[in-house]
Amino acid sequence: MQQASSLKTRLEYRLAQQLFHTRWLPRSPRTQRLTMRLFQRCADAGHPAALSLYGHMLFHRSRAPQDKARGARYVLQAAHGGDVRAQYQAGQIHEHGCALYPARHDHAVTWYARAGEAGHALAAARLERAYRDGELSLPVDPERAAYWAVLASAGQASSGQPSSEQTLARQASPGSANSALANGQPVPGQSARQDGVTLDKAEAQQRH
Repeated sequence: MQQASSLKTRLEYRLAQQLFHTRWLPRSPRTQRLTMRLFQRCADAGHPAALSLYGHMLFHRSRAPQDKARGARYVLQAAHGGDVRAQYQAGQIHEHGCALYPARHDHAVTWYARAGEAGHALAAARLERAYRDGELSLPVDPERAAYWAVLASAGQASSGQPSSEQTLARQASPGSANSALANGQPVPGQSARQDGVTLDKAEAQQRH
């Protein structure tokens, strides 16, 4: 029975991904609600990728504090399960804090380090900047900054991610999709809402 349930969850997650990424499907409210419902069901069933993706969407796009807290729990569950992208998001959650998880720089550094050591370029770049500028309650340490810079470059090369400076500049540039997302503004033509969550393709694709 458990194996059948696991198979059903994997199939539902695959369907949710197809609904989300297939451009020719009509972006009707019904399709969007179904997509979000499938992601939620898979996350509730403990699917690692669904925990990471849906948790990210809840945390960053929900307006209700309880939904943000639920998203944070999903992300941290995925991070503890070894999902590298969720580990980076866990660092973000602990760096900035939320109602359920107050800011804890020591926890943020731990998660960034786990993700950075596993090849996540943005996590390594965050620690490079932290050691370079004395952020996250860390001392200024050029040697440690150089170490994380090497890992960030290696992660960018292996994943095809742009440089950290280009990524940060694009995220902060006025009028960009990431700038709108950071300010809680929807990106025209790319959002779907389910249970107070706005799902943006640009956000899901750029979150890592």
